[in-house]
Amino acid sequence: MMKVKKVGIVSLSQGLLGESFICHELELGLKRLRDKGCDVVFMPHAMKGLTYLKAHPEKRAEDLLTAFADPSIDMILCAIGGDDTYRLLPYLFDRGELKQAVRDTIFLGFSDTTINHLMLHKVGLKTFYGQAFLPDVCELSSQMLPYTAHYFDELITTGRIEVIRPAKYWYEEREDFSESGIGVDMANHPNEGFQLLRGAPVFSGEILGGCLDSIFTVFDNSRYPDTVTMIDRYQLFPTPEDWKGKILLLETSEERPTPECFRNMIQALEDFGIFDVISGLLVGKPQNETYFDAYKSVLLETISNKKLSIVYNVNVGHSTPRCIVPFGVMADVNSTEQIIRFNYS
Repeated sequence: MMKVKKVGIVSLSQGLLGESFICHELELGLKRLRDKGCDVVFMPHAMKGLTYLKAHPEKRAEDLLTAFADPSIDMILCAIGGDDTYRLLPYLFDRGELKQAVRDTIFLGFSDTTINHLMLHKVGLKTFYGQAFLPDVCELSSQMLPYTAHYFDELITTGRIEVIRPAKYWYEEREDFSESGIGVDMANHPNEGFQLLRGAPVFSGEILGGCLDSIFTVFDNSRYPDTVTMIDRYQLFPTPEDWKGKILLLETSEERPTPECFRNMIQALEDFGIFDVISGLLVGKPQNETYFDAYKSVLLETISNKKLSIVYNVNVGHSTPRCIVPFGVMADVNSTEQIIRFNYS
């Protein structure tokens, strides 16, 4: 029996979903969801477009609360990421709105949605990281990428992800998203699998984290002048004590940060003390394998805890194809056996 009968789509960051130039992608994604047996509903402001949603973070927050308030919605699916979902904080936390609204439902998104995952973690919801509607369900190839589809289908049919294994292939990112791109497959390359950079090959803990670029805004105001203040005000980022025993997941954005920028972001987490308390670190494959080896060097040079297990090249986040990572579920990582197993008991 299908776990997900009805999907509610939200635009919590960027309003791309409402733009006419992506209509062909939208139609493709809708057909795929319906072919999988899902009803689809767009939250009231999800299709309002880039300009409107940029100006109205309160409407984005309202849509999230509306989705939680509708008991017929089995899965809240983010349209895409963006870069300013932190602006939803006052509308979700000033009067305990999110805490009152939240219920046990599937929430899936990645990229800037990292900040929404931290919001939901704060109010006790276990969420799923790694895919979104436009980049994955609406993929222009003749079908969803098989590895990506495997995890999406597992989630909508069972409500959980049992194991993650590496993809056999990785894909070069699509550059043409126009209608002429429909049915055009992306070039692919053999994938190397999980790489243990340092530490023990086996470790356990609940996973939390997401897009490194978004996490960096917790410590740095260079993207927007008020991110640090806002995130501090609502105590959104867990304390070092809260991180104790967890596995940190990090992956880099489509901006493909330079090694120097990557070093600054990792250094901020090093200074925070996170690498001294977590049980292990999972790092996603960089998009198009840009700076693949340079990032490895930065991790080994910047993280002072030499005993910390670091597993690199996980197929999650901004590099395609993408798995789905459950947050808040005990995970057993075994890089020797090339598997991450989740324990729901």
